Amino acid sequence: MVIIESVIKSNAMGRWYIELSDTFKEMTPENRVICVDIHDYAQKVEQMGSEYGEEVQVAWSSADGVTVEQIHEVRQQIMAYEAEIEASTQK
Repeated sequence: MVIIESVIKSNAMGRWYIELSDTFKEMTPENRVICVDIHDYAQKVEQMGSEYGEEVQVAWSSADGVTVEQIHEVRQQIMAYEAEIEASTQK
């Protein structure tokens, strides 16, 4: 199973983003994947996982300088996204 590292970071403007890395690949600038919202994040994790037969585990962390509020906002968006997906599959 591949582990995709998801690191919440903050840019100079104070806006959060998520940096993804595939632990099976060497970390290079070309392998760095940046996500600016949760929909983008979900799509890119799915793309990365497709190389491994969808057997993916996500490891979360946050970089220095990321606020509790930013982490909370990411969590809220993930929960809303999951609820949206669940609602669409029940139709």
